[in-house]
Amino acid sequence: MSFKRVVITGMGALTPVGNDVPTFWSNLVAGVSGAAPITRFDAEKFRTRFACEVKGLDVTNYIPRQEARKMDPFTQYAVIAADEAMKDAGFDADTLDLDKAGVIWGSGIGGLKTFEEEVMNYSENGRTPRFNPFFIPKMIVDSASGVLSIRYGFRGPNFITVSACASATNALIDAFNYIKLGLMNVCISGGSEAAVTIAGVGGFNALKALSERNDSPETASRPYDKDRDGFVLGEGGAAIILEELEHAKARGAKIYAEMIGAGMSSDAYHITAPHPEGLGAYIVMKNAVENAGIKPEDIDYINTHGTSTPIGDPQEIKAIEKFFGEHAYDLNISSTKSMTGHLLGGAGAIEAAACIMAIKDQVVPPTINHFTDDPEINPRLKLTFNKAEKRRVNIALSNTFGFGGHNASVVFKKYED
Repeated sequence: MSFKRVVITGMGALTPVGNDVPTFWSNLVAGVSGAAPITRFDAEKFRTRFACEVKGLDVTNYIPRQEARKMDPFTQYAVIAADEAMKDAGFDADTLDLDKAGVIWGSGIGGLKTFEEEVMNYSENGRTPRFNPFFIPKMIVDSASGVLSIRYGFRGPNFITVSACASATNALIDAFNYIKLGLMNVCISGGSEAAVTIAGVGGFNALKALSERNDSPETASRPYDKDRDGFVLGEGGAAIILEELEHAKARGAKIYAEMIGAGMSSDAYHITAPHPEGLGAYIVMKNAVENAGIKPEDIDYINTHGTSTPIGDPQEIKAIEKFFGEHAYDLNISSTKSMTGHLLGGAGAIEAAACIMAIKDQVVPPTINHFTDDPEINPRLKLTFNKAEKRRVNIALSNTFGFGGHNASVVFKKYED
């Protein structure tokens, strides 16, 4: 059986550093931080009082008010990003085979704000059960893919992947494989998250996972820095249109890049902590490179998981050095979470978009907020600190790792006919 080739023909983004792909990308390259004091709720009593929120967004500019009220913010973010991606892809609705077009989305938490509001209302109103009739449809994590499928009339596969912070990358992997196998021609994939809420911040604070650098939010996300103290919570999402190559060529679509491989693995170690030697990270990169049919030395850029946590960053670096050997010191590495914060289940989508744009523009976005070298991290590595770097980027790899030991990696390549 011959496999189909899969290309990227459209993208959309709604992020803490830009509400569309051009703004998102230009701010990444410029090293702009999206962190600021929380506006979603009064965070005065919380240990962490800042986050990377989406800014300047009026949802009703994108979705009619009555329709938006039936969606949790994570679904609203999905719709806004997907609308941009669909417009970017330039489909002719009259000729698109809707039975072979699907939606595979990713989210780690889903409708947390909806769940939180409904339960708090129940408690505050004498525990009288007056729940919103849209409570369940808004909250459930598969609502985003369902809404997108209805919005565009896509009748192919339609589901959500949930694997904590690897969710969006797993969604991309499923979409990639479905198209490779000929089960779809087109898929809207990606992921979104809206967890900057009382429960989201409070819960991650209780885990001691978040940075508490309240005096300097914009410098709080500092992957690979000696003084990193936790991740910065982000929100938003990105949509990526995956398409079978011949289908894309037949309609004269522009092609950003080709998706050539994907890998998955499990740490099988701990519910929140990564394997101390980075074993799962090593396996997932090995699987992705082998699946792509390339050699480790073919990789030019890695967008790392790089969350800015004390125990996570060095383990990923160990895995990179082990797998890539001497080539680890020739490729560029960066963590765009230093700017966007950590979008949890949506992270893999915006980071895949960053890899695709790095290939398109031949530039590696930086890891900002580096002040002090970590003695645990080899200084020979090109971690692209503080300033973007122009270089040849033919192939890029994106890593995402989630609580529960879920690891997922995807590989993109400059398109060649």
